[in-house]
Amino acid sequence: MLATRVIRFVLLGLFLPGFVLFGKEPTDLQLFLLIGQSNMAGRGKVEAADQVPHPRILMLDKNNAWVPAMDPVHFDKPKIAGVGLCSEFARCVVAAEPQTVVGLVPCAFGGTTLDQWRPGSALYTNAVARMRAAMQNGRLRAILWHQGEGDSSAAKTATYPVRFSAMIAQLRSDLNAPDVPVLVGELGHYRDAYAGFNAMLPQAVQAVPNSARVSSEGLGANNDNVHFNREALITFGRRYFEAYEKLRKAAGQR
Repeated sequence: MLATRVIRFVLLGLFLPGFVLFGKEPTDLQLFLLIGQSNMAGRGKVEAADQVPHPRILMLDKNNAWVPAMDPVHFDKPKIAGVGLCSEFARCVVAAEPQTVVGLVPCAFGGTTLDQWRPGSALYTNAVARMRAAMQNGRLRAILWHQGEGDSSAAKTATYPVRFSAMIAQLRSDLNAPDVPVLVGELGHYRDAYAGFNAMLPQAVQAVPNSARVSSEGLGANNDNVHFNREALITFGRRYFEAYEKLRKAAGQR
């Protein structure tokens, strides 16, 4: 398996426009920041098809190097990291934009609360640093956020809109991207304990200009009943893209 991945990595690098090979860095990447907790990082079962790179999709690895994107994209918990929604999202972007090369910037970390993403925290600081490094090779197109399992209690849910909007406002400021779209996914409908959080989410989105809520209705879970399964994450990625396109059209972008 490792040998196969290395061969794919090298061969793809020979043909990928601007790929980091022999000292050459990519340029004009269309960047997407991926933040939140485990359902953004992805815990779907990895299959062979998930490790076949697309020639126009890169990811920023843990060493801040651009490499061909393949699942798992995230590296927060290597033993359990798996398929995430970002891969299908990126495939939708490049299918809609034949000249675009996407750069995914994975920063999500499983088991984290919103307070652990507050400005100044280790996770927040790392995300800003990685995103700034990525922006040397392109421009930020959107922020993809999925988090809330760690804030699904009634007490934390009640204050979530204020805390979330403050975090996003500071993040946009720190990245000099005041109007960048923000996509916010619902928690799984398969768990009753998340119903209150999902009911609150429209308020959180309303508090953030140029943002959209992404429905998770009908999506299935792994056996743990916490994480979306592989099939669900593929569908979720498409829904994130559809929400992103609606925001772009509303802003008069093509």
